[in-house]
Amino acid sequence: MNVQKLKGMIGLAARARQTAAGADACRILIRSGECGVLLIDGGTAYNTRKRAEEMCERTGTVKRILPEGLIEAATGKNNMILGIRKGSFAEQILKETGNEE
Repeated sequence: MNVQKLKGMIGLAARARQTAAGADACRILIRSGECGVLLIDGGTAYNTRKRAEEMCERTGTVKRILPEGLIEAATGKNNMILGIRKGSFAEQILKETGNEE
């Protein structure tokens, strides 16, 4: 995983308003069926991470665990969970992160 490239793609997606930041916004995005990938920061609290992972399993949404602090570095906001809408940004992020889960 090229962290710098991934950071740039997440930042571009955020500036293009193709993201949902925070647990509640991500839950809405997932339930609407528009979430292409859910990004979870490695430093997320256990309960928050567990709830997000369970929601992904129930809905079949793809999730990726990222290195701690990467989401904040890419977006400039202290969000631990970031949903990327379906489309080219989600596809590129999935390609960059590989098949790890």
